[in-house]
Amino acid sequence: MPAYICRTCGVQHASSAQPPPHCPICEDERQYVPPQGQRWATLQELQAEGRRAEIRELEPGLAGIGADPSIGIGQRALLVQTAAGNILWDCLGFIDDAGVAAVRDRGGLSGIAMSHPHFYGVCVEWSQAFSNAPIFIPEADRRWVMRPDPAVRMWRGTFAPVAGLTLIQCGGHFEGSAVLHWSAGAEGRGALLTGDSLTVVADRRFVSFMRSYPNQIPLSASTIKGIVATVRPYRFDRVYGGWWDRVIDRDGAAAVERSADRYIRWIEGRASERSF
Repeated sequence: MPAYICRTCGVQHASSAQPPPHCPICEDERQYVPPQGQRWATLQELQAEGRRAEIRELEPGLAGIGADPSIGIGQRALLVQTAAGNILWDCLGFIDDAGVAAVRDRGGLSGIAMSHPHFYGVCVEWSQAFSNAPIFIPEADRRWVMRPDPAVRMWRGTFAPVAGLTLIQCGGHFEGSAVLHWSAGAEGRGALLTGDSLTVVADRRFVSFMRSYPNQIPLSASTIKGIVATVRPYRFDRVYGGWWDRVIDRDGAAAVERSADRYIRWIEGRASERSF
């Protein structure tokens, strides 16, 4: 039986003879069901529509993997390559032979981890393509696993999937929202891979924080302070968001701090048009 993929969020569900009656991820207030209703696809249908894996080298030890044309929310994954093993960070709703070959050519996979449920994509397909590589999901987001699989491993707080990489549960967007710290990234200055737990905005000097981006539901000042406090102990100069070209190349840690300050000033009513 096929495992259907939601065309709106790009998350794959458990195998079924017919498309699922609904997508709980899209029905949650952080996402949405389109006016025309929920729509589904199989991997074979997506491939037949002309999609292909797109691979880009982003810096030494880091490659991006996207789908062209995109599927769902349109994020791209990041393959972090280390001497201790490779981690696929943030999945996408697509996989093909070219994408698998690109990862295999770069040393394969030791594990898969995602920033939040909107980016779970077809993580089980990627796991199975690499000898059932473990899929690391925060315990707090267990309910959002739409395709259960023995490869899923739960974690909480912080977790090191391989040496040099640390998963950090910062919360906010989802209770289990996470970032990945790569100590060797940015030529040794450190990089933070954030998805949209902290999303890099169009002005690439800043990030932002939301409960829902499409529905524009903000987070509280106390939640923002908690997110920033969680990542503050880690050294990083570069921030990779969830989409192509959403990167803060330098001064990333300071960008997170000033972004939080700006957000909190406005949400608490302490800012003015002349403040920034």
